[in-house]
Amino acid sequence: MRRVLGTTLTGLGAFLLVLALLLRFVLPGQVIKFPLNEYVVSTLAGQGVSYFSEGQGKVITGVSVKITSTIWGDVAAGTSSTAVWNEFTAVEDATNNSAIQYISQRSAFDRRSGLIVDCCGAYVNITSVRTTSGHQSGLAYAWPIGTQPITYDVFDAILGRPEPYRYAGTGTIDGMTADKFVEQISNQQFATQSLGGRLVGLPGQPLVTLPEVITETNTVWVDPVTGAPLSETEDRTLSLQDSAGTTRLLLFQGVLSSTPATVKTAVNTASSSHLKIELIEDIGPLVTLLLGVILLVVGITLSVTRRDDDEFVYETDEPVGSTF
Repeated sequence: MRRVLGTTLTGLGAFLLVLALLLRFVLPGQVIKFPLNEYVVSTLAGQGVSYFSEGQGKVITGVSVKITSTIWGDVAAGTSSTAVWNEFTAVEDATNNSAIQYISQRSAFDRRSGLIVDCCGAYVNITSVRTTSGHQSGLAYAWPIGTQPITYDVFDAILGRPEPYRYAGTGTIDGMTADKFVEQISNQQFATQSLGGRLVGLPGQPLVTLPEVITETNTVWVDPVTGAPLSETEDRTLSLQDSAGTTRLLLFQGVLSSTPATVKTAVNTASSSHLKIELIEDIGPLVTLLLGVILLVVGITLSVTRRDDDEFVYETDEPVGSTF
């Protein structure tokens, strides 16, 4: 009976050792992914912002502006390897309670690397600027799971193309270690706008079409474990310029940063994900490994002990029917 038990425990121990290796090196790649059913609301806010109001036909200065972005996953469109998320961003004048701009985006991306996948009806729609459908590239809504301190190309919805976000160091955001990435754009045209000549200092022309130009420095603090953005700052200037590079009309200028509530929510969500990842990558495999070693040792011990007992009995028993 001991030999049977020993063999059983030895086999079970060996199985758990193999299982521990699978849990550590195979399972994480299958289960640690960006979710299909994502839903998150984030807010950036800034003071002293200036922007051109189409309704009033003039530049409004010194106002508070709020940017609210809502991201939700299209579960039905996603797969085991690809997620499809939608984002709606509202840029609003909080001082005067009026809308400035709306941006809609739909992107499909790899659920581990964060890289955009060209499918699933991707588009970008920016009110008063353009609507584009089709090809997108670079990172979409998050950095890769297991972010590295390198440069990443991130899709810029305003420019309609990927732009480099360069690694700029490591710091702490609300108590969590984060990597800093910075995008810098200088005087890049991304669209054109047609306005009355008087609005751009050309009263003799009833309608003028000018390039729309952007200069911005965007800073994102990323949790390197989950790839989730924890905090963002956007320093952006949009303007209409003539062929000589002279600014004819300021469209938007301001610095906006993630609100404390948004940062806290992002950090709490990332912390929760850390625990789940640790359970999958470290705790689960370690417990399985230790249990496998214990069962293996006990099983071998029982098997060897039983064999030794049998040999001892055989060697010491007197032969049946022996005589002198």
